[in-house]
Amino acid sequence: MGVSSFFKNLFGSTKESVNELANNAESTFEQAKEAAAPYIEKAETFAEETIAKAKEASEPIIESAAEYAHQAKEVVSEYVEKASDKISDVIETVKEKTAQTADETKSIVSETVADVSEPAIEDDDKE
Repeated sequence: MGVSSFFKNLFGSTKESVNELANNAESTFEQAKEAAAPYIEKAETFAEETIAKAKEASEPIIESAAEYAHQAKEVVSEYVEKASDKISDVIETVKEKTAQTADETKSIVSETVADVSEPAIEDDDKE
């Protein structure tokens, strides 16, 4: 029986030690939570203030970026108009040159046909 009482005492005291450690851990956790609460509040306040300052600092930058975008749009629209005019000029020039070349080609073809057909007409007259 001495062995069984030894184990009962051993495990019984271990059980008490575990309960005591659990209670101590819970108590320590609560203390740590209470001690950390002010730091958590300070961190939240700091984050809120930092976000507010960032918003304030970024407002002028955002406004100037919007202004710059508007100016860029105006400049680009000027160049778009000029480019459109130049493209229209090029298209008109190509049309004129194409029409001119077509007319020249027609007259060359007509002259060539006339030149080729003349000897045939002369041969018919001789017969």
